[in-house]
Amino acid sequence: MNSIWTIARKELADSLRNRWLIAISIVFATLALGIAWFGAAASGTVGYASTPATIASLASLGIFLIPLIALLLAYDAIVGEEEGGTLLLLLTYPLSRGQLLFGKFLGHSLTLALATVIGFGVAGIAIAVLVDDVAVGTLAAALLRFILSTILLGWGFIALAYLVSVRVSEKPLAAGLALAIWFFFVLIFDLMLLGLLVASEGKLNPDLLPWLLLLNPTDVYRLLNIVVFEGGSQLTGVLSLGSDLPMGPAGLWAALVIWFVLPLAAAWALFRNRRI
Repeated sequence: MNSIWTIARKELADSLRNRWLIAISIVFATLALGIAWFGAAASGTVGYASTPATIASLASLGIFLIPLIALLLAYDAIVGEEEGGTLLLLLTYPLSRGQLLFGKFLGHSLTLALATVIGFGVAGIAIAVLVDDVAVGTLAAALLRFILSTILLGWGFIALAYLVSVRVSEKPLAAGLALAIWFFFVLIFDLMLLGLLVASEGKLNPDLLPWLLLLNPTDVYRLLNIVVFEGGSQLTGVLSLGSDLPMGPAGLWAALVIWFVLPLAAAWALFRNRRI
């Protein structure tokens, strides 16, 4: 465990030195404050609308931003060390491949988690102080749920980045595959599911369709941050299938956890058998 924590501290220190932690925190805080005050500008009003509307808007933005940041943060975790000639050196120390992998994952995960807490936490404090008559308890509970789900979503895509990083042997290929993962889960998956629904003309088992949403962590993330306020009444498009899911928020939380546990386990299995 000491070896894992040592590697994690090194990754966290590298993120501080490279300004990753500071930059991500500033981006999150700026976007959160901007959405909180200007999210309702399209309807002709400027100012804080409501906590549910703010969280829903942040979740809609988060599905584009969080996966991209997570993938960029970790896509070269292993392949970058190998290209730089340091991976073989690290493995000459009394350090197993699993300890190296989990240590680097822990460091990247802490970087993203700290940036998320700092960025959205600062925005939440600003809202509580500057907005009159805001329900602080409701705001705090909603932000806590949003921050935790955002962290889990980010960890899922960090794990997917590690899966890519241990599989390929060149950084440019890892970067391309990371972007392909982002495009698939953020842009293409829902379009494919919508096309499947249209092409099937109602022939697919209706009990199966809602479960397909669990195959995309970004859909699980949006459901978790919208259903808790609206009970599914405001779900539109493909997400409307989520109202028929026979599970509550606990099942959605479990799905987000599975989405980072399984890819990380697969990355570990591949890394153990990788020739260096």
